[in-house]
Amino acid sequence: MGLLKLAALGTLGYVGYKFYEKQKLDRNGVAFADGEPEGQFRNAGPESVGDKPRRAWNKTDEESDESFPASDPPANY
Repeated sequence: MGLLKLAALGTLGYVGYKFYEKQKLDRNGVAFADGEPEGQFRNAGPESVGDKPRRAWNKTDEESDESFPASDPPANY
C-alpha cells in the first residue's frame, strides 16, 4: 500500500513539474525575445535573444550568432 501511495505522489509531482515548466516558457520559446517572428529561427543579434547579455557583444559574438547552428566558426575567430 505504501508503494502505491509513493508512486501516486511521484506521478503527481511529475505532472506538476511539467505543468510548471510549460507555463514558464514564453510563447516563442526560450531563445526568442518578445516580438520575434514565430518559427524555428530567430534574427541574429543581442536584441533578438530571450536572455539579455551580461556584457556587450563584440564582432566575434555577433558573427558566431549569425552563423549558428553551422559548425564552422567565423573566419576571424
